[in-house]
Amino acid sequence: MNESAKKRPEFRNLNLFSDIPTYRLPLAALVSILHRVSGLLMLLLLPLIIWMFDKSVSSEISFGTFRAAFNAGIGWVPAWLLKLVVLALIWSYLHHLFAGVRHLWMDVTHNTTKEFGRQTALATLVAAVVLTLVLGAKLFGLY
Repeated sequence: MNESAKKRPEFRNLNLFSDIPTYRLPLAALVSILHRVSGLLMLLLLPLIIWMFDKSVSSEISFGTFRAAFNAGIGWVPAWLLKLVVLALIWSYLHHLFAGVRHLWMDVTHNTTKEFGRQTALATLVAAVVLTLVLGAKLFGLY
């Protein structure tokens, strides 16, 4: 064998328990993963969305049922748990919206630099969390 030949790189399998927890995802990857999670969450909560829409617009009596669900709970589900689920739905909608606009902006402008991706990912995360906190405060009656 030729001594001056370049040694081929050796690849090893990742150990799920020791390597994955120590890997640091870039912000853009985190936003991309959360974009998928938020889309799945909205899909799974679609029956709740349809129920809330139906109860809020059908009649005054059904709107009363809708309001009572958020004040006293409905069935075995307490009101605070329903509000937490709706808060998760608010976050998923906002994050999915901002991440989708971010991806559309990158597609239109062809601006795919590492720094631009990091800045827009940070802006997406901050905007979604801040607006979720503001709307969550309103949902829980803090103002």
